[in-house]
Amino acid sequence: MNINASIKKLINYGICTGLIDESDSVYTTNSIIEALGLDSYEEVSIDGESALCDILREITDYAVSKGLCEDSITYRDLFDTRIMGLLVPRPSEVIHQFNDLYKASPADATKWFYKLSGDSNYIRRDRIAKDKKWIYKSEYGYIDITINLSKPEKDPKAIAAAKNAPQSGYPKCALCRENEGYSGRINAPARQNHRIIPVTINQTQWYMQYSPYVYYNEHCIVFNSEHTPMKIDRTTFRKLLDFVELFPHYFVGSNADLPIVGGSILSHDHFQGGRYDFAMAKSPIETNITFDEFQDVEAGIVKWPMSTIRLRCSDSQRLVDLADKILGSWRVYTDADAFVFAETDGEKHNTITPIARMAYGKYELDLVLRNNITTSEHPLGVYHPHSELHHIKKENIGLIEVMGLAVLPARLSSELAELADAIVNKKDIYSIQSLAKHADWVAGFAHLYDITPENINSILEAEVGKVFAKVLEHAGVFKRNEEGQKAFLRFINQI
Repeated sequence: MNINASIKKLINYGICTGLIDESDSVYTTNSIIEALGLDSYEEVSIDGESALCDILREITDYAVSKGLCEDSITYRDLFDTRIMGLLVPRPSEVIHQFNDLYKASPADATKWFYKLSGDSNYIRRDRIAKDKKWIYKSEYGYIDITINLSKPEKDPKAIAAAKNAPQSGYPKCALCRENEGYSGRINAPARQNHRIIPVTINQTQWYMQYSPYVYYNEHCIVFNSEHTPMKIDRTTFRKLLDFVELFPHYFVGSNADLPIVGGSILSHDHFQGGRYDFAMAKSPIETNITFDEFQDVEAGIVKWPMSTIRLRCSDSQRLVDLADKILGSWRVYTDADAFVFAETDGEKHNTITPIARMAYGKYELDLVLRNNITTSEHPLGVYHPHSELHHIKKENIGLIEVMGLAVLPARLSSELAELADAIVNKKDIYSIQSLAKHADWVAGFAHLYDITPENINSILEAEVGKVFAKVLEHAGVFKRNEEGQKAFLRFINQI
């Protein structure tokens, strides 16, 4: 193994991507050889370009061979992030460049920052490319389906080490600003190659970064400078609208602030946004509505499986005022006939998933009504995917999925491949342990198709899409039937 050649490849990569300047090459080389425990370096000539993942594999192979790094994906990730951190500009330089670009074009600034986040390997593009994606044409529009394969599974040794590792309160969570530049540990990812951009919304300090597991173009996370819990209130609407004023080419939304209907991190106030048009944003208003004292605000019920009120106005403060009024009304709203209860046994159930964007030259807010009540029949949530859909999707329905992008578990990749073979070869799916949970589902659609080896995968993709549309319908509080829509209007009329 010629480690000098690997170092040279990485230096060339840094120069080609703009992470470092030609004048930084000697300094950066010396930083890398120090990290590798070397005291000298021999310049070599390199023909052609290599993929970053291949370069880093060569370097971590060397580190493993020299005892600098254990041979597992967790330890390799910690080590190669340390190496990449040596090529990434300091935070002040990144902020300065971003602000300079922003003056001319917010879109150019975010495009540059997004590229930097990938070039630095903070977004591991080689892993993101493994995700499976397809489009399903539903009655609500074109829904995105993804099977997430980019999050590496920890090996048993790393899991055991994490269990026995001393607990640390630094950083307090994966979103805290203290992650920027952090070296990581066995139970927390390294972030030496991570950079964040300060933004001011509602006159408070927040930061913007990109998700390391991007689900769509320029998938960003906007987080509070303070480690404070998620909370949906009047200030949430103000912050969201301030953000789209700063970045009018982005949407931004917040997960709900209650378990089951909220996101995976409720301990740190944050939003998610990006440069992508989801099916929900493209869905039209199907029932126009008006609110007393807010005749200047365009409003209506969106044609969408989840119960959504859309507001649009050129004056963002009017949207804040009306959204706050709707939220306040929904928090305490009960309609037993529609099985909507604001509270049971002292536990509050009603909240909202809000999404902001610019549309037709005006500010736009989508307010998705959520309720997290559980019953003995539906212990994971009445307005949550029901048990008959758990073979495809059991996890919470958060912001991204509310908008029409399914994030399905990695297990489905192998299960669908095995299922395709079983269906084509007419195997008894009920008798196959790994596939038995899918058997009733397959029995429900297989007779509708003339199945061949050539079309089985497209059939499965379409049927998975149908299941996800049903998942969203289950998560909708007011169902899309006559009774449900009457109940929806009962709520609106009493606001």
